[in-house]
Amino acid sequence: MESELRRLRSGPVAEDDRQQPFLVRARFTAGDPAEVIADARTVLTRVVEQADDWPPSERWLQLLPAWFVQRCAPEPVEPLDAEEWQRRWAAMTPQQRAAVDAGPWTLSGWLHWFDPTGEGAGDDRSWWWWDAGIDASGGGWVEVATDGWPFGSGSLSWLIEACGGTDLAYGP
Repeated sequence: MESELRRLRSGPVAEDDRQQPFLVRARFTAGDPAEVIADARTVLTRVVEQADDWPPSERWLQLLPAWFVQRCAPEPVEPLDAEEWQRRWAAMTPQQRAAVDAGPWTLSGWLHWFDPTGEGAGDDRSWWWWDAGIDASGGGWVEVATDGWPFGSGSLSWLIEACGGTDLAYGP
């Protein structure tokens, strides 16, 4: 987590290259790609900073920027337990799953992928921030280290989209 925080705050350094990670680049368009990157760094930094002492759900409303929380979908009135959610997901058609993935995520659904306490998937994260920038065409990119391809990119996609990025495309 410390090396990811350092990369979030100041980018990769020479010692990172020795790790030989598998890197995937998420390309996006935006009116101001630099702002998307800065906002994504802000949100993810606040999440990664909490990994050692994961706060309760209600605390995230104060820890994360209000604009990010507001862009998330409303929480369900009656939250589903993991088994019920899994049952409903399994019963969906591929088109229904794509529609769910395309919409805004709930804050709790997004944070689930970072929660290292065992209640979420954070102990099994599939991507870690590596670098970000703007390419020659004026589009933005975020590069992440992964365990391989394909990887669970939904939480990264939602982070970029919530920060204002559109037209996401993934590749090495």
